[in-house]
Amino acid sequence: MSDQTQAPAVRPSKGERTRARILDAAAELFSASGFHAVSLRDIATHAGLTHAGLLHHFPGKESLLIEVLSHRDREDAKVLFQADPGTSPEDFLGRVVSIVHRNMRTPGLVGLYAKISTEATDPAHPAHGYFVERYRVMRGQIGAAFAALAARTDPPAGYDPDLAAQMLLAVMDGLQTQWLLDPGAVDMHAAVVAFFARLDLDLSGAPPHSDHRSGPAPEPSPASIPNPGAAT
Repeated sequence: MSDQTQAPAVRPSKGERTRARILDAAAELFSASGFHAVSLRDIATHAGLTHAGLLHHFPGKESLLIEVLSHRDREDAKVLFQADPGTSPEDFLGRVVSIVHRNMRTPGLVGLYAKISTEATDPAHPAHGYFVERYRVMRGQIGAAFAALAARTDPPAGYDPDLAAQMLLAVMDGLQTQWLLDPGAVDMHAAVVAFFARLDLDLSGAPPHSDHRSGPAPEPSPASIPNPGAAT
C-alpha cells in the first residue's frame, strides 16, 4: 500500500470567484454586442455586482477586455506551447486541430474573438496591439512547424511554410465566421483536417481538447450564437 495521500483541491477564494464571474459576464456581453456598446455598469449588473464592486477587481473596461481575451490564450498555450522539447511538428499541428474541435463547443468565446478582432483592426482600439501580437506569434509557431516538416521532405514540400501558416489562420478565422452564422452547415474540425490533407498531412486522429468551459455538444443551437456581423 502507498503512504501517499492526495492533497485536497484548493478552493478558489471569494475574490477569485468574483473575478471569474466578472470575466464570464464580460465575455458574454462583449461577444454579443462588441466592446464599444458595452459599459462597465452593464457588466457589473450582469455579474450581480455594483459598479464600485467591479472596479475593485478591474480598473477599467480596457483592462477587463484584455483579461477576457488573454484567459483563453493561456488555456490554449497549455496545449500548444507547454509540450516536451521533442514534440514533433505533426503533434504540434495536431494540437491546433484539437483546439478547433474545442472551439465548436464554445460559441460565446468564438463569437467574442470574431467580433473583437474585427473591431481591433482600428489602431485606436484597445485590443489592437493584442491581436497584432497574437497573430505574429501564431504565424511564427505554425510556420516553424511547417518549416520543420518541409526540411525533412524529399522531394521538397511544394509549399512555402510561412505562407501556409498565413493560409491556415485565414481558413480557421473564415470557418469561425461561417460556423457562427450557420453552425449546422459548417464543420470547422473536418474542414481544417481537410486543409492539412491538401498538404499531405493526416491529422484526422488528433484527439479532441476540452476545458472546463466546454459543453458536451459540438453543434450549438443557432439561437444561442451571437451574430458577429450584428450592429452594435
